[in-house]
Amino acid sequence: MPTSTNQYDFKMSIEKLKEQFFNLYGKGDCKIYFAPGRVNLIGEHVDYNGGRVFPCALSYGTYLVVREREDDSIFFASENFEYKIRITTDQILKGNDEWVKYPMGVIDQFQQKGFKAKGMELLFAGNIPNGAGLSSSASVELVMAVAFNEVIQANLNQVELVKMSQRAENDFVGVNCGIMDQFAIGMGVKNHALALNCDTLEYDLVPLEMEGYKLVIGNTNKQRGLADSKYNERRSECDRAVELLRKEKEINFLCELTESEFEDLKHLIGDETLLKRAKHVISEHGRVTKAVLCLIDRDMVRFGQFMNASHDSLRDDYEVTGVELDTMVEEARKIDGVLGSRMTGAGFGGCTVSLVKEEVVDSFIKTVGENYKNRVGLKADFYVAEIGDGARRLD
Repeated sequence: MPTSTNQYDFKMSIEKLKEQFFNLYGKGDCKIYFAPGRVNLIGEHVDYNGGRVFPCALSYGTYLVVREREDDSIFFASENFEYKIRITTDQILKGNDEWVKYPMGVIDQFQQKGFKAKGMELLFAGNIPNGAGLSSSASVELVMAVAFNEVIQANLNQVELVKMSQRAENDFVGVNCGIMDQFAIGMGVKNHALALNCDTLEYDLVPLEMEGYKLVIGNTNKQRGLADSKYNERRSECDRAVELLRKEKEINFLCELTESEFEDLKHLIGDETLLKRAKHVISEHGRVTKAVLCLIDRDMVRFGQFMNASHDSLRDDYEVTGVELDTMVEEARKIDGVLGSRMTGAGFGGCTVSLVKEEVVDSFIKTVGENYKNRVGLKADFYVAEIGDGARRLD
């Protein structure tokens, strides 16, 4: 059970969800689906650069109650947002800036494959803090994909649903994200992390045997939105670095280079900013491989060191942290029993993840929370990560 200092109900009652659905749409048979959030242990801003990442699915996420209709009306509602809308199946169009753009984008992907939309009543309910960088948007996309796949009997496999959810975010929502979030949410396995090659989608399941340590997620409560952040700008900078490096080596992604190869070729990047971006990506990719081996060998001290180095690189070379994330990490690293702490997610606010000795978790939450509030004026929330399974039907 995640430890939290906020109001989120991490164990949503299925019966309560059904009751809320019936209050909205009337009684009748319905189905319930779930997709988790995710936390990335290491390997930030590597996924869209063709590299290897190391995420895991969380036990909290997005629930979706669904009932088919006989007509062509689709009703969207959420327990988390006031905005509701009714559309018809021929009105799945870009341009709506509300939360419904995420499930609409998924339905659009099915339509592009030749599947027809059906009338439905939908109620979403999430217990991932919005804007925290734990992939609430990808969670909404995957829960919609799994549910719609079953409703229309498309019989697409889970990896295809993952790919469609990523394309929905890229093409319909307009965020040029990599596939890590959707893959971790779709393919997660309880008590395991996924060592995922984002280029080939090959992956290994690595048991999370933490040897007396816990992963504690710290929410800075500095809100962030990917589409409005500099996320797309960073991806464009990486693409430009690739173009410059291709003058001497034919590559498609930065992560095709080893660190030593990059040292030999970096003179091709004349722009200091682009050089720093490429340096982060390639060094971070190397840290992922080393960190995965540390976890397999249960060398938690070294794993924590790689977490620290990851954050420092994201702060100094990729420049996606900011005062809130940096302060949270600084305060976490002061605590005895903390082996490593870093930002997780796209950055520009959101969450940190820290490797904390089990017996000091409570004092960690209290001390870091107090010091963080004193320094930046925001109240932090904390959750002890519980690693769960991927997107699926519940009932």
